[in-house]
Amino acid sequence: MSHTSAPRILLAGGGSAGHVSPLLATAAQITRRSPEAEVLVLGTQEGLEADLVPAAGYELATIDKVPFPRRPNAAALRFPGRFAGTLRQVRTLLKERRIDVVAGFGGYVCPPAYLAAASLKVPLVVHEANRRPGLANRLGARRAAAVLTAFDGSSLPGARRIGMPMREGIAHLDRDAERERARRELGLAPDRPVLLATGGSLGALRLNTAIAEAAEDLLAAGVQILHITGRGKAEGITEREGHRVLEYVSAMEDAYAAADLALTRSGAGTVCELTAVGLPAVLVPLPIGNGEQALNGQEVVSAGGALMVPDAELDAAWLRSRVLPLMQDTARLTAMAEASRAFGITDAAEQMADVVTGVARRA
Repeated sequence: MSHTSAPRILLAGGGSAGHVSPLLATAAQITRRSPEAEVLVLGTQEGLEADLVPAAGYELATIDKVPFPRRPNAAALRFPGRFAGTLRQVRTLLKERRIDVVAGFGGYVCPPAYLAAASLKVPLVVHEANRRPGLANRLGARRAAAVLTAFDGSSLPGARRIGMPMREGIAHLDRDAERERARRELGLAPDRPVLLATGGSLGALRLNTAIAEAAEDLLAAGVQILHITGRGKAEGITEREGHRVLEYVSAMEDAYAAADLALTRSGAGTVCELTAVGLPAVLVPLPIGNGEQALNGQEVVSAGGALMVPDAELDAAWLRSRVLPLMQDTARLTAMAEASRAFGITDAAEQMADVVTGVARRA
């Protein structure tokens, strides 16, 4: 391919926000920095990408969701045939669209995308969000032109930390400049400290319960609470003066700008966003899965930008004894904010876009 023609890029990823958000942030920067580039997204019809990718203005090609079998059963017997089918679909797509590079972010669509690219000698770029890489990216990293990660210490060969590609509104947020406006728009007093509590879009029952039970004491001490419960999870939580209860906030940058401290899960995306904006946090890792949430938060805790509490230990009493004094200690919150910000990376989407288009142009 000559340098004059437009790079043709396939971005593969989907299922959860953890895969779709960095993919879309990267797509936006590719479009901004190389307007002539053709960007196609590979996903499934069931994942979040089915709505979010077209809404962001990108073309979505879908294949069937074919999870790797975890146990020998009927699905496992059908797996080889179904997987071969998705592999053929992706190979056809790569050939017909004359794709120059495949960039994968993890999820069900990545194994067929990686294998199809390998069989056609199309170069590959892999982004891994978690400290502990998933199966798909372990597969892809073996022959990738570049392996990029959100965190240091990845077991993937040749991995280089660039951070987590994220929306510009979050990546380049100036919390000090936006604080007063954000508090006003969220119905909070401009001059009293704010604790942000969120379990992500799905909510976290333990966080919701602990906050609801400790709310009276926090409010009495002059602390305001911005409580994002998750969709359908606000029932039974009383909203009152200084305690805003919302099921969902579409512009999380406003919540980050309003807050002095966040009480959250430690998914990779959340940890990277908190550190990019320099918001101190109390991280409560999800107790299920392979322990990746605890790993994701470890370095920020070591850097002094966050505290971590096991899910089983988080309750109203813990909030009263640990979070309440912290909310009243401005000097410590300021020090934590600086430590968090020093760990964060704000230009990951730009870096990722440059790597992907660079590989495409050399193809």
